[in-house]
Amino acid sequence: MTTSEQSTEQDLRKAEWKVRTELAAAYRLVALFGWDDLIFTHLSARVPGPDHHFLINPYGLLFHEITASSLVKVDRDSQVVEAGGLRRVNPAGFTIHSAVHMGREDAGAVMHLHAPDGVAVSAHRDGLLPLSQTAMLCLNHLSYHDYEGVALNLDERERLIRDLGDKSMMILRNHGVLTAGKDVPETFTYLYFLMKACEIQVKAQSCGPTWMPSEQAIETTADQSQALGSAAALTWPALVRLLDSKSPGYAV
Repeated sequence: MTTSEQSTEQDLRKAEWKVRTELAAAYRLVALFGWDDLIFTHLSARVPGPDHHFLINPYGLLFHEITASSLVKVDRDSQVVEAGGLRRVNPAGFTIHSAVHMGREDAGAVMHLHAPDGVAVSAHRDGLLPLSQTAMLCLNHLSYHDYEGVALNLDERERLIRDLGDKSMMILRNHGVLTAGKDVPETFTYLYFLMKACEIQVKAQSCGPTWMPSEQAIETTADQSQALGSAAALTWPALVRLLDSKSPGYAV
C-alpha cells in the first residue's frame, strides 16, 4: 500500500468513527427520550467510502447499551462486514434501511421508530394534522407508506422508496415513523420534530374538538420549513452535551 493509499485509508477510518459515534449517540438519545421499543426498531448510517456499507444496531442490545464499536457494519445484501460483538441484524431493519440507503444517495442516515405517539398518528385516518406549529413545519417534508406486514419481504423496498420520494419524513401507516437526512444530526433533528408533532396531536385530540389554522398560515409555515434540517447545526451539539451528562460512554 502506498503512502497516499494509507493516508486515504486513515481518513476513511476517522470518518467512519465519527459516524459511529454520532449514530451511537442517536441510539442513546432515543432511549433517553423514551422512544425505544426494547431491542426493536433501528437507526442506521452510511459508512463513508465506496463500498455501500451501512451501520445498524446489533439485534439484541437495548438502545441505552449501544456504543460506537458495538454497531454492526453490513453490505447491501445484509451480509455482516464487521461486528464488534453481536453479529445479528434485525431482518426487518435491513429491509427498511437498505431500501432507503440504496434508493437515496443523499440519505446518509435513516431512523425508524415504533414510539406510541408516532404509531397512534400513523393509525389515524387523517395522519398528521396541522394542529401545531411543529406539525406545520413537518408537513412539507412528509410522505406516507401503507402497511404490508412485518417488513421481511425485500420486494417491499421498491414501494417504500417510491412512497418516500424526495421527502425527509415518512409515516409508515399502522407501524411508526421514519426520517432520512444527509447525516445523523440532520436525521435526528427531523425525527425530533416529527415525534414532537405526533405527541402534540395525540394530546390535543384527547382534549376534545381541535382548532385548525388558516390555509394561509399552513402555507406560510410550509415555506418557512424549507431549512428545517439546518437547525441540526444548533440542536446536535446541545443534544450531545445533554447525552454526555445523562448517558456517557457511547463513544467507545
